[in-house]
Amino acid sequence: MGTQRRSAGLVTNDDSDPKENVNAFCHGCKCLERLIQHRLLSMTDGLASLAKAIGRGSAILFVGAGVSISVGLPSWEKLIEQMAKELGIDEEFSMRRDRFQTLAEYYRIRHGSIGPLRSWMDRNWSVARDRIETSELHRLIVMLNFPIIYTTNYDRNLELAFEIYGQRYVKVANARDVAQARQGVTHIVKFHGDFDDDSSLVLTETDYLDRLSFNSPLDVRFRADALGSTILFIGYSLSDPNIRLLLHRLWQTWHRSGYEKDRPPSFIFMASRNPVEEAVLGHWGISAVVGEVDDPQTALVNFLRQLVEAVGEEAKFGRADPGGTMSARQANGATGSGGS
Repeated sequence: MGTQRRSAGLVTNDDSDPKENVNAFCHGCKCLERLIQHRLLSMTDGLASLAKAIGRGSAILFVGAGVSISVGLPSWEKLIEQMAKELGIDEEFSMRRDRFQTLAEYYRIRHGSIGPLRSWMDRNWSVARDRIETSELHRLIVMLNFPIIYTTNYDRNLELAFEIYGQRYVKVANARDVAQARQGVTHIVKFHGDFDDDSSLVLTETDYLDRLSFNSPLDVRFRADALGSTILFIGYSLSDPNIRLLLHRLWQTWHRSGYEKDRPPSFIFMASRNPVEEAVLGHWGISAVVGEVDDPQTALVNFLRQLVEAVGEEAKFGRADPGGTMSARQANGATGSGGS
């Protein structure tokens, strides 16, 4: 029998019909070409739709932990280690990433509050100013000039980025902030709380379960904002049950309204393809935008750069309202409008 050889993912036999091999090879190339074209088309469509929404000022950014980790923020594992150390908990239990909320609940029971833990987080879950100053990812986020940015991160890296580039913002972390937030500046909504207000932090199991009703002041605001806006999610792991719940709730709100077909498009950035996740997200009305390189941080930076360019093109040709993004001069810190 002839020996086998591989070509472009196809296994062929040396003594097989050359014509059949050529046909099979061409078929494989065409399939690959269609796959690549589909991927490029999806990226192009996503960029165009997002750029138009940003240009109109009708897009919201939702920022997850991946953005903070990109500038050196400690991981959740460090927080778990600290809780376990203070509580003297068995290491096998403490290192289960899916049980950190239960561990935080036990911490609150033992200490009467999460105050000491919050203080530790405030000291250790921060990065030096120069890390934000040199972060291309944070510069691009500021440059895109979203009117509203939601984040589940506790740190103040986004606020610091706005201060570095001289862009005004208000922080919204509780019901009082919702009522008093002034208009005309970017709202940075701390969806899971802020270090300046212990009671706002969503950290323990009870905190998360209380939010399942989706009826807190911040939840109510998000539902109102989301109804008329295109949303872009970045920095999230789809294995996070909290972000999955949020995406499902967003779909559920529109589905129950009876006007699901009128829902503005929403997108989530994914570092790599996952057909199963893409199908589920598609069912929930969320389009996945897939990175073009293997490194997640580089892929996200490249995507946001393309998005900045696309918004500029929309404004240039009159397809979007000018001002959808900051100018390059502003993004390099030439303005001095201050922080909050």
